[in-house]
Amino acid sequence: MSDGPVGSGEPVESPKVPESSGVDLARVALRAAKEQAKAQGAAAQQKKQARRGGGLRSGARADGRDPLPLGAAINRLITERGWETPAAVGGVMGRWPQIVGPDLANHCVPQKYDEDERVLTVQCDSTAWATQLRLLAPRLVARLNEDLGQGTVKLIKVLGPGGPPRRYGPLRAPGSVGPGDTYG
Repeated sequence: MSDGPVGSGEPVESPKVPESSGVDLARVALRAAKEQAKAQGAAAQQKKQARRGGGLRSGARADGRDPLPLGAAINRLITERGWETPAAVGGVMGRWPQIVGPDLANHCVPQKYDEDERVLTVQCDSTAWATQLRLLAPRLVARLNEDLGQGTVKLIKVLGPGGPPRRYGPLRAPGSVGPGDTYG
């Protein structure tokens, strides 16, 4: 046995743990019943929401279901679908006069972009402008790759002017190709 306060010589009693009385037991039982009812209510609510098509409901805070500005929605769609390169090339086609200059833009128009081959096809309205564009093609490819990212455009395919539509009639020889252009 240990002594009480130093030098007193009295034995020290261990503190007594009070036994739970009826009121305390009732409080513990009530708390357990409330927690059990809350858990059952939450489970029932989840089932009910699942039947209605999901548990997410609109609230005061922002979440993934909120409306987006049009620009943000389009950017998200482009990113999700992997359309970054075609969209960027489409932007270049829209800014064609600023990229190549007004003189060349008046006579040469981008037609299409082949993403697999990385080839930009450009139609010119005369053979002279087609030749001019061919001479400028390496610099133009470098300029486009600065805007779009390296390696986006590897080649510019230059198309000359298209001839008039073929007309068949009594004054045409069979197998003739019609009026020719100097562009080959």
